[in-house]
Amino acid sequence: MDLTKILHTSASGMHVQGERMRIVAENLANAGSSANSPDDEPYRRKLITFSNELDRELGVRLVSVERVTLDKSEFGRKYDPGHPGANDQGYVLTPNVNSLIEMTDMREAQRGYEANLSVIGVAKDMLKRTIDILN
Repeated sequence: MDLTKILHTSASGMHVQGERMRIVAENLANAGSSANSPDDEPYRRKLITFSNELDRELGVRLVSVERVTLDKSEFGRKYDPGHPGANDQGYVLTPNVNSLIEMTDMREAQRGYEANLSVIGVAKDMLKRTIDILN
């Protein structure tokens, strides 16, 4: 059993979950924005995808951020004829961010981060106990 591999694997999991939280936070921060003019688009939701990569030095597969893309789903619309971003019919485009989905993603990222943190804690305790036995 190589505890170094365990630590690296869990650390990579924590890193990608932290990046996922950053994307979720950005989406939530911009959920209430709107287009500034009828020709502008509002904030477009970002999506993050992960991939496995082989760390040849350690001989383990680590998770990494593959890419951050834009969600191509439709924008929302709200009726606000006095808004500077309103079109001829009085509708303003709103971001394609659903706060409920973002909160669910945030909770999932939090749990993934905590799970990896727990694995590191267990590995650390195992290493400490092994050193205690050797003394």
